[in-house]
Amino acid sequence: MRLKLEKRPEPSTLMLFVTPVASVLLTMFIGMVVFDLLGINGFRAVIDIFLTPLLASYKWQDVAVKAAPLIIIALGLSVGNRAQVWNIGAEGQYIIGALCAAGVGIAAGTAGGPLVVLVMIVAGIIGGMAWAWIPAVLRTRYDVNEILTSLMLVYVAFQVLAYLVGGPWKDPNGRNFPATAPLQPSQELPILFPGSTVHLGVLIALILPFVFWLLMSRSVFGFQIRVVGSAPQAARYGGFDTKRTIILALLISGAMAGLAGALEFTGALGTINLGFPSNYGFTAIIVSFLGRLNPIGCLIAGIVLAVTYVGGQVAQTTVHIPNATAGIFQAMMLFFILASDILVRYRVRLVGSASSAQGVKA
Repeated sequence: MRLKLEKRPEPSTLMLFVTPVASVLLTMFIGMVVFDLLGINGFRAVIDIFLTPLLASYKWQDVAVKAAPLIIIALGLSVGNRAQVWNIGAEGQYIIGALCAAGVGIAAGTAGGPLVVLVMIVAGIIGGMAWAWIPAVLRTRYDVNEILTSLMLVYVAFQVLAYLVGGPWKDPNGRNFPATAPLQPSQELPILFPGSTVHLGVLIALILPFVFWLLMSRSVFGFQIRVVGSAPQAARYGGFDTKRTIILALLISGAMAGLAGALEFTGALGTINLGFPSNYGFTAIIVSFLGRLNPIGCLIAGIVLAVTYVGGQVAQTTVHIPNATAGIFQAMMLFFILASDILVRYRVRLVGSASSAQGVKA
């Protein structure tokens, strides 16, 4: 007797929407059990991680600020993933985008205003695109796997960051601490609600999913992305340039990562130090899959993952869980959503040794 995966004629639309919710609930349940086995109040830990950030109004602004870069980066990654292009290096593009924005801010000196802020954001977008262009060219010209090249470029971006903030861009008044000088108030993104930390970047993150929804569902480019990803042979017969599509998909994902970095720098932080990399680029991969590569789904999934970030910080003080707990929950969610994808698209059949043609559907 052996198990065999048999492709379903058509995945269930209902299950495509149900499985992300089930993955989150299963993650909560298993987390509760594991914490109890470790001698920690599992129920309290799960409540603090998943519900306290939503129920405590003073935490909403933290969730909004954390969700913004996750949503923006995930939108770009979802475009590439639809085309079967796997950009794993969004974290590096996020860092380079922020550094390009910082370079403009440093060059501007004390000058500020909307034009300077706009140029900083545009520089961040261009920086992210330039960093994604490298794996795009290597993939289309030399058939080099973009997963490896984009991931390796993340570590190059770390070194660029360390060199700049510890050398030529180090704040001379920063007591030798490796960080750029803080932005001038006129160089920062405006705050949407006085007394809060919710900046203009959060509003941009809320608008972009609807822009991407129109792009992917109502444009020729969106159709091209879907065809190249699902039926490359048909795309060639249809006159779509596969290499051009791959390059555009990577450039879009790089642009969104660079935009997220620029917005994080000009909105939430105002300075760049060695702690600026925050794994948003890697976590956004989970967001894109949890959101089913759908722009509106990425919006919802980004909020869910931001809740785990903020909730993990809350649980550290209430039940004294390790700092890495939020990452563990995020990894479990990714595992469950990928595992459920197999069951959505395939049937599990138990095949006997005597007759492989007959099996029991599971």
